[in-house]
Amino acid sequence: MPDNLKYVFNGDNNTLLIIIAKGLTSAQEKKFVKLLRDHKTIIGWTLADIKSISPSMCMHHVPLEDTAKPTRELQKRLNPPMIEVVKAEILKLLDA
Repeated sequence: MPDNLKYVFNGDNNTLLIIIAKGLTSAQEKKFVKLLRDHKTIIGWTLADIKSISPSMCMHHVPLEDTAKPTRELQKRLNPPMIEVVKAEILKLLDA
């Protein structure tokens, strides 16, 4: 979790997870959580909460033959010049 975010729980028995900015004041945080609590029926917290979308539309299924066994392939190695390019790109994305 990035340093500028924190978890807040909402809902019955604090089951709904919310991620908010740490920079909010206590009053802003309370107002925001109250707003979400008051309108929690219009937010799709889980897939079951989204009434108009069929779960089959959101699920991914990979058809396999009955005799097929799942396998895990080894990670492919990058050539040395590309390693530096990838590292630089990852650091740029992390900074953003």
